[in-house]
Amino acid sequence: MLASCIKRQIALAGAKNLVQGLPCFSSSLLHRSFSAGMSSVVERNDVDNNKPITRVLFCGPHFPASQNYTREYLEKYPFIQVDELPLEQVPDHIGNYDLCVAKNMRFDSNVLSRAKQMKLIMQFGVGLEGVDIDAATKHGIKVARIPGGATGNAASCAEMAIYLMLGLLRKQNEMQISVKQKMLGEPVGDTLLGKTIFILGFGNIGVELAKRLKTFGVKVIATKRSWPSSLEVVTPKAFPSQNEVIDDLIDKKGIHGDIYEFASNADIVVCCLSLNKDTVGIVNKSFVSSMKKGALLVNVARGALLDYEAVVHYLELGHLGGLGTDVAWREPFEPDDPILKFKNVILTPHVAGVTEHSYRTMSKVVGDVALQLHAGKPFTGIELVN
Repeated sequence: MLASCIKRQIALAGAKNLVQGLPCFSSSLLHRSFSAGMSSVVERNDVDNNKPITRVLFCGPHFPASQNYTREYLEKYPFIQVDELPLEQVPDHIGNYDLCVAKNMRFDSNVLSRAKQMKLIMQFGVGLEGVDIDAATKHGIKVARIPGGATGNAASCAEMAIYLMLGLLRKQNEMQISVKQKMLGEPVGDTLLGKTIFILGFGNIGVELAKRLKTFGVKVIATKRSWPSSLEVVTPKAFPSQNEVIDDLIDKKGIHGDIYEFASNADIVVCCLSLNKDTVGIVNKSFVSSMKKGALLVNVARGALLDYEAVVHYLELGHLGGLGTDVAWREPFEPDDPILKFKNVILTPHVAGVTEHSYRTMSKVVGDVALQLHAGKPFTGIELVN
């Protein structure tokens, strides 16, 4: 097997569709996911070597459905090659690619300087905190996100937030203990009915969350850096304005300076903020101490929004009633992390947006962008940030 692969590499050394220095895996349709330290490169045998190939790189082994679904979507386009590489191999081989899907790769100026033929770096979703956008601009590389509202990603994350809220309220971990101990009627849980939910960051996910929460009979309050102006063009009654839609979804609006007041009034705080230099560690000791005693904290955005030490401290004190988070301070999450000792902590492995619907939709966006890049057409379905 190894010998035959080496022979094919030597025979095809001049072929443009083989990435130099990487193992070859022959078949136009074959694709595999490999563990860290190995790469997945698809050799297209049905390609005219005299015609250009557009090469797409997915960074790292995590979120494997992203590259697998994209490959499926592009199977009938042999001039598009979709590969995946371990994070540590990306800097050495990024110069061979035209389009890159970042996932959780960090792109600093050093890595970007090696991307000699790169036209676009995009995220399989919305978070671009790992990309040095100024450096990318300097090197002539466009950077983009896939808006979550149109793909179902925001709706999927909103559903996960509700799942975590209900899991904490109904004491999911303690229920599993009761099952194992053959106990009935324990634990005594709680309901969403009548609760006040504070959505910290009212973007696409926040809007989708508010839509779903209203049916639970809750009060929704939310903060946002800036809200749409009330001095908008008058809209016909048949077409409600953005303000009217928002006012129908939430009971009280606030700005960034109101977050402590809102936290003190909420039974559950849900973090939906984007991560940037202003929001790193925003849920710190001051914030958590301002929350109601026994209030719950849910995070479906980014792990670094939460100050780990502060959260652990207030869990130990019993002031924080529970934590439900789909994201971690370091990912992948350490299974022996001390925070797991708490019965009122629920962790999920960054899967809020990982649903069949959202991933199929985002894979189509990536595939269409690759086809547009190959054809030299303007990009659609993405939001360029530079």
